[in-house]
Amino acid sequence: MDLVSIYLREAIEKDGCPVCRLLEKFEKDEIETILYEHVNNPSIREEFKKSLGLCPYHAWRLFETASSNPLYGGLGVAIIYEHMLRTYIKDLKNENPIREGECYLCTLIEGKERLTIKAMSDRMKELLPVYEKADSVLCKRHYELLLAELEKQEPEMAERLKRLHLKKLEELRKLVEGFIENSDYRSKRGPSREEATAIRLSIEALKGKPLAINTLKFGKTKRKKGIRVGWKV
Repeated sequence: MDLVSIYLREAIEKDGCPVCRLLEKFEKDEIETILYEHVNNPSIREEFKKSLGLCPYHAWRLFETASSNPLYGGLGVAIIYEHMLRTYIKDLKNENPIREGECYLCTLIEGKERLTIKAMSDRMKELLPVYEKADSVLCKRHYELLLAELEKQEPEMAERLKRLHLKKLEELRKLVEGFIENSDYRSKRGPSREEATAIRLSIEALKGKPLAINTLKFGKTKRKKGIRVGWKV
């Protein structure tokens, strides 16, 4: 088992969507890297200018991360957005068209998502038994992306994933149903912790974690050639 397999296996062994979990960690790491290393990096700053300082979601995530950690504070964000304001003011004064392009972080995360799905598909024979035993449930978006990849390479494995995924969803639905039934005042025991947790997991199974990439329409994600996103293990 290689390092990527171990990395994927660890994500699958936890609850929720394993792909969302990996993307969430990747996003957090990249935001911290920006604040720690890239505030004064000219090439990264040029990338920021394309979207006037990241998309709304990532702009606020950057601010929240900096504000919640004394190690970063507000200086890095101030430097970035003073530059973005200067850019915006200059365009307004020159009456230049103001177009916001693709967000630097969204581009990185889209690349990471593609690599993650491909890596999971390539290792599905060894990962499917892990998925079967784990509490994890792929979200709708990442199940569909993984299934599409498997249908091209391993149709039999795709069918196995379909059956297993449906089984997991039904088990999750029964837990939510149990929460409803045991929330009734006539219930002798009340909802279990597993039933209570199933509420969050059911939302995640349908909508994924609250990440910018999960707000994109399935199949409408923009693609850019040549994006290279390394594994962080």
